[in-house]
Amino acid sequence: QVQLVESGGGLVQAGGSLRLSCAASGRTFNMHAMGWFRRAPGEERGFVAAISSSGARTYYADSVKGRFTISRDNAKNTVYLQVNSLKPEDTAVYYCAAAQPNYGLPRRFWEYDYWGQGTQVTVSS
Repeated sequence: QVQLVESGGGLVQAGGSLRLSCAASGRTFNMHAMGWFRRAPGEERGFVAAISSSGARTYYADSVKGRFTISRDNAKNTVYLQVNSLKPEDTAVYYCAAAQPNYGLPRRFWEYDYWGQGTQVTVSS
């Protein structure tokens, strides 16, 4: 069982940056691929980024490529999402998620089994 707690969201002007964090409980964090998803008002949950269990591989949605960076610190049981050059359309609740151990680099929400409660990111124009 993995419990996830996100933090770091907030209100920022367009062009600004935030660093989202996701702290995980448990002793198997370094076995789980991790992902970030987001849900804007009236929209379905969408994939943002994923990172393999070791951190060696990452994958991004086209809409955030070059602006967002996912990373992890397995010693701290934490995954991060650095979000730069924010746009109003990035406004959403951001969720981190953990896949089952040794699952690879999943990119679809149904491939993740554990979810945090979300952190709100609001970008003003």
